[in-house]
Amino acid sequence: MKCFPRYFILASLIGLMSCTPKEKIVKPDYIPKIHSEFHFHTQALLADILDEAKKENKGVFLDIYTDWCLPCKMMDEEVFSDKDLGKYYRDNFICYKVDAEKANGPDLVFLYDVQVYPTLLFLDHNGRVLIRKKGAAFQSEMYDLADEAMSLFPE
Repeated sequence: MKCFPRYFILASLIGLMSCTPKEKIVKPDYIPKIHSEFHFHTQALLADILDEAKKENKGVFLDIYTDWCLPCKMMDEEVFSDKDLGKYYRDNFICYKVDAEKANGPDLVFLYDVQVYPTLLFLDHNGRVLIRKKGAAFQSEMYDLADEAMSLFPE
């Protein structure tokens, strides 16, 4: 029995942290946790989200995902279900979740040049990207990303 080289294992682990469209093989039935602790807006248009963020003086946290992306599902189950993290994000951002392949998703994929799923974007009131994270992030990184985005948010 041969042992896998260490670099093969490392490359496999890195590949599991993000999905690209080329990896799409099957589309299982999957509905994201709409009622996550982040209280994501899912049906609104970006313009409406930006207007709400401006009115509430908050940034926008945008999760662009697909229903076939394993890291996206992992984030729904493990990260977006965290009560404390969800409260932190709700207090500081308007949270917006968009399926890259449905409704206005393809437009946002084009607008923000999304090539990896999930792509996590932190936007200002005008829709400009403050922070871009390609691939999944766990709780501690999510706090760090939010803090960095808030430090870049124009006064």
